[in-house]
Amino acid sequence: MERNELYPVFLKVSQLNILIVGGGNVAEEKLTFLLKSSPNAKVEMVSPTFRERTKALAEKFGIKMHLAEYDSNYLLGMHMVIATTDNIPVNEQVYHDCRTQNILVNVADNPPYCDFYMGGIVTKGNVKFAISTNGKSPTTAKRLRQFFEDVIPENIDDLVKNLNEFRKTIKGDFEEKVETLNEFTKGLVEKKMKDEN
Repeated sequence: MERNELYPVFLKVSQLNILIVGGGNVAEEKLTFLLKSSPNAKVEMVSPTFRERTKALAEKFGIKMHLAEYDSNYLLGMHMVIATTDNIPVNEQVYHDCRTQNILVNVADNPPYCDFYMGGIVTKGNVKFAISTNGKSPTTAKRLRQFFEDVIPENIDDLVKNLNEFRKTIKGDFEEKVETLNEFTKGLVEKKMKDEN
């Protein structure tokens, strides 16, 4: 059976430099996705043309836009790059340029040319879930995101904040604190199982 071997991480994209290559629908989708999750993301875009909605979004969030063809000079100082053009040779050139400079890269709709995937994300205050289908089915990730948005209660953030305050009052070393919190929170799982039966 095939297995998803991706390692999920949560990036502080307000502290990383991200370049989106392209200015069409997919570029706008990726930009929207980034900004929805992280409104302070540090993003630049390069493309010979941009959609009007993309321009409006970029202006609203202070995104620097380069009205130009892609050139490897735009990679200078970048940590992550997302290639979204409909020109396959350009996307592949972006990939190879990034690989030689050790920059993480995602070529949209081309899993072999991706160091990372942008999965479905559910955010409820401080709680965030990321969903990956290993690049196989973005539609499934979208449907799972919608499902979790519905079933995870809005007040889960209150629980996180309260447990954070409770954690500060617990005495003992790290292991003792973890054990106390595990004991305290296992009731959440037990209650959910009772509710389902």
